[in-house]
Amino acid sequence: MIHFGDIPQEFCDEQKSEIVILPIPYDGTSTWVKGADKGPEALLEASANMELYDIETDTEVYLKGIYTAPAITQDASPEAMVEAAERETKKFLEAGKFVVTIGGEHSVSIGPIQAYAQKFKNLSVLQIDAHTDLRDSYEGSKNNHACVMARAQDLCPIVQVGIRSMDVGEKDRLDPKRVFWAHKITQCEQWMDQAIEMLTDDVYLTIDLDGFDPSILPSTGTPEPGGLQWYPTLKFIRKVIERKNLVGFDIVELCPDPNEKSSDFLATKLLYKILSYKFA
Repeated sequence: MIHFGDIPQEFCDEQKSEIVILPIPYDGTSTWVKGADKGPEALLEASANMELYDIETDTEVYLKGIYTAPAITQDASPEAMVEAAERETKKFLEAGKFVVTIGGEHSVSIGPIQAYAQKFKNLSVLQIDAHTDLRDSYEGSKNNHACVMARAQDLCPIVQVGIRSMDVGEKDRLDPKRVFWAHKITQCEQWMDQAIEMLTDDVYLTIDLDGFDPSILPSTGTPEPGGLQWYPTLKFIRKVIERKNLVGFDIVELCPDPNEKSSDFLATKLLYKILSYKFA
């Protein structure tokens, strides 16, 4: 099994590590480009080529211990995968770990969100994404990748950032005051503060990598033009962590291309940057 960051073995121990990476290589409901099931492996492989010192925070967060858990391979149905993901996340939360889920398509976020909502009664979910993902059901399942934020919305308040694609039927579930559209945030300097004010004290962050512009991250299943850029996104996430209690996060929808490695590296660097901000 590949360990995140190729860090020394002494910092990979399950019992001693404060952080757990939970891979869920599931791609059972995606509808365009397949391959997100290869995302966790590609992210972990890229992490072996990443420097472990973070310049911005002057830290080496791997010293907190980062345990890479065995991948969840339950793929009989979206429902079975969600149940397994919730169960594994809950196990690590009960052990006091900070859990980072890596996907896989966006449906892998449902189980962890359900586990976090049970542990943190004042939870809100912050979504960075190109798509609203607010369908109540899609292609016969309420746990489809197109339904992940509807399932989150069933449990707690949500805030959506970077959105630039949706089906008209999702407008019924949409709260426009809690959506920060991609085409508008480029024209508003205050959007970050406004978004953070809408979050509760405890925040779970779900990042669909298609939230980024395809010019910097092309390897995703549903690339949408007009997305977020690297440094503004990092600035926003750091502000969230400084003002709220980030309790966990996921990074999903990496669809690796063997001829394009920059997307894999961006994903793994993003994960490490968020951990650096959280534990600095």
